[in-house]
Amino acid sequence: MEGKLVLPGENICPISEFDVGEGTFAREDFVCSALVGYVQIVNATSAGQASTITVMRGNEQTCVPKSGDIVTVKVVKINPRLASVDILCVGQRVLEESFSGIIRQQDVRATEVDKVEILSSFRPGDIVRAEVISLGDSRSYYLSTAKNELGVVSAKSVAGAQLVPVSWQEMQCPATLAKEYRKVAKTA
Repeated sequence: MEGKLVLPGENICPISEFDVGEGTFAREDFVCSALVGYVQIVNATSAGQASTITVMRGNEQTCVPKSGDIVTVKVVKINPRLASVDILCVGQRVLEESFSGIIRQQDVRATEVDKVEILSSFRPGDIVRAEVISLGDSRSYYLSTAKNELGVVSAKSVAGAQLVPVSWQEMQCPATLAKEYRKVAKTA
């Protein structure tokens, strides 16, 4: 099994035998490949712990977003109920190819969820820090910006200038001094 070439969605082994690692996901009772690559077994570090199955491309270990990861995304499209995004980074690691994700209206912030307006939270082209909350459907990860440190980290104004955060829900254009609504990430 180790060293075997696998394709996305291919069953590798029963989930009872190994833990799910990088480049893999669990589906029903199997560990499956999330990408094209080679199977590797990472031996357990302590007694009573199962070994882990990973899938790697060539010599470089792949990086696939998983639940709980903090990701950097670019907003590609918005509608009144959600923002469609491309996942560019997982943690500090830049991805070779992007993954699709969505930020639903109810996942934008933790309070007053029913009053959230996607059009007042994000715009196409915004760079956003978000958390992966689930693998979502077959096309997209579900993401959340409900924590204070999550939200828009970089955006351009209508005039083309880099917006500056002025509050948790507003950014200002330094050229025109116009304010634009965003769900702003709190910086340290």
